[in-house]
Amino acid sequence: MNVDTFRIFCDVIFHQSFSRGASANNISQSAATQSIHRLEKELGAQLVDRSKRPFALTPEGQVCYEGFREILETYDNIVMRVQSLHIQVGGLIRVAAIYSVGLHDMSKCMRDFMKAFPKAKIRLEFLHPQKVYQAVINSEVDLGVVSYPISSPEINVIPLRSEEMVVVVPPNHSLAKKKSLTIDQLDGTDFVAFDRDLFIRKETDRQFRQRGVRVNVVMEFDNIETIKQAIQVGIGISILPVPTVKEDVDSEKMVAIPLTSPKMSRPIGIIHKHRKVFTGTMLRFVEILSGQQIQPETDAPILDD
Repeated sequence: MNVDTFRIFCDVIFHQSFSRGASANNISQSAATQSIHRLEKELGAQLVDRSKRPFALTPEGQVCYEGFREILETYDNIVMRVQSLHIQVGGLIRVAAIYSVGLHDMSKCMRDFMKAFPKAKIRLEFLHPQKVYQAVINSEVDLGVVSYPISSPEINVIPLRSEEMVVVVPPNHSLAKKKSLTIDQLDGTDFVAFDRDLFIRKETDRQFRQRGVRVNVVMEFDNIETIKQAIQVGIGISILPVPTVKEDVDSEKMVAIPLTSPKMSRPIGIIHKHRKVFTGTMLRFVEILSGQQIQPETDAPILDD
């Protein structure tokens, strides 16, 4: 057994996929399968129940998954400390982002970061918000990028920015010519909403309730891209963050109308595990993502390059 074997096993379980776990480690699916077979043979126990779809961890596998994650976290922290002694910024940063932030921000940030620090590597995952928190808590990623970030005894938050929310309608909608709108003017409209368990949906619902506004929720989705598609084909309207609709508005696929009463915004932040060891590489990445110098709001060690 070695660290690489532990990482392959944990990545396969994290992704719930042998192929995706293999890809995360730049090996073939066959090599990942063989690695876990060897691990099971060495431990003398079945770790993965392959008879289920999707596959499931056995009790022995669960013990290994939790233990191997702790080993990898300790090992990675040691590697970060060693790398921080070198002048050049390098090493691997594992980042998980929600779909909307990832699609519109992360590509440019990654290009700028890799251009500035070619010896560094970034592994980026796009996940559901709750899975981003889970991945951070389980040390499966170093940083998470989420909207409406929430701190906890396990999670620290680095605020990034606040995005204005606007009413988004198809070009032929009766509201499309409005220069601005109040939330009361949305009463009775067909509305394309986020899934009920998402923070952005809860905030929108709260604003509707406070003003006695009733909209007709015709569809619910867990991501902005699908909501925009529904708007474009005329299914309904929605309230979305400005950066996520800029390209669509510029190309006249939809119209964005300022919301004046109340003004709404979507906060964006970086989350990381409490007491996370921050290397200079991580700090440089956060600075490029935010466009400003940031010190983590935590008493965790910060290692200078």
